[in-house]
Amino acid sequence: MASVISHPAVPFAIAVAFGSTRVSPALTVAACAVSVLPDLDAFGFIGGIPYQNLFGHRGFTHSLFFALLVAAAGTCFARKLGASPGVAFAVLFVSIASHGVLDALTTGGLGVAFFSPFSNRRYFFPWRVLTVSPIGICAFMSSWGLRVLKSELTWVWAPCAVAAVIGVAFRKLFRTA
Repeated sequence: MASVISHPAVPFAIAVAFGSTRVSPALTVAACAVSVLPDLDAFGFIGGIPYQNLFGHRGFTHSLFFALLVAAAGTCFARKLGASPGVAFAVLFVSIASHGVLDALTTGGLGVAFFSPFSNRRYFFPWRVLTVSPIGICAFMSSWGLRVLKSELTWVWAPCAVAAVIGVAFRKLFRTA
């Protein structure tokens, strides 16, 4: 998996690119929270749920269907999040769906069940550039964790920063915010 530190890079980039008038601070916080939500399935290891199980790690909670459900539920809170239902849905959906996308770019695990619960087949992208993050804080505080951070700075944070800067430039160019 990509680390819990890097999954929020996508919602942060969206928030910066579109500006606080379109993506409120409250929506940004919610989007960051849902971006890490799929990894709650890692607690299944403690409960004895096998990795390859529908509800195992990178299973149902990493699927596009789960992202759709979470984003749809989030529209109920759109007003409290300071956004229209459509904006809340779009930002939340992209934020949570990006979790599986990032995990499918890693060098480890069994892949991501993008189409669960309809199919438990696991997928990786052919371009697997992210060093898989260890599960657990102690394992992350090692040379492995440093390799993870280096790959995520290169392949997650830098592209997200570029996207955010381009978004700001477009907003200033077209004076939309």
